[in-house]
Amino acid sequence: MPKDLILESTTLWDCPTQNYGDRPHGNNKYNGVTPAFVIWNLLQRYTKEGDLVVDPMCGSGTTIDVANELNRKVIGYDLNIVRPDVIKNDSRKIPLQDNSVDFVFIDSPYSDNIKYSDDEKCVGKISCEDEKFYDELEKTVSEIARILKPNKTMGWVIADQWIKRKFTPTGFLMWQRLEKYFEPIDIVCLTRHNQTSNTGVWHNRARQFNFYLRGFKYLFIMRKPSRS
Repeated sequence: MPKDLILESTTLWDCPTQNYGDRPHGNNKYNGVTPAFVIWNLLQRYTKEGDLVVDPMCGSGTTIDVANELNRKVIGYDLNIVRPDVIKNDSRKIPLQDNSVDFVFIDSPYSDNIKYSDDEKCVGKISCEDEKFYDELEKTVSEIARILKPNKTMGWVIADQWIKRKFTPTGFLMWQRLEKYFEPIDIVCLTRHNQTSNTGVWHNRARQFNFYLRGFKYLFIMRKPSRS
């Protein structure tokens, strides 16, 4: 893909849910799949060939496929194994050395709204209305900060929740945890095409119960500070 296709504005990425190009990237039918173009942009901006990329919750392996295509080294972990090149591991304890990774990408659960796995340790089984949800994800944040090299970058995708007439600012609450370990670079809005809520039924529900249809996720881009 030509480099001039990298989007210049970081205030909004209009991200396709389908794969780009002719190669498959992960599995678009996987719950919570990340658009490959999001990862492609991040790796083009913040890594170079030969760098080590880690995804602690790699799901169907989109990060692995994009990193391989761009000639980056890559390790993908997950509790739910759907392909042989994914290593079974809990993101709250990553088996890598301190300061050994060049870039980390993670598209985490944002509540218990999606079934990610049958593993009881899965953070996606905890509601974002429960403080424990953020406590458990902060353990992953701490591990990312440990393995990431100083001055290197990570990207974290997450969304808010509106359910049963209650709004939970999941993204902002998670941002507060991330700021303990990382310096902010940017906050990007990822729009979601072909979303299931873009139907007449959901439009009527939104008017009836007075809520906005949530057609986006946050992408938090942050840097590990240099050693003091």
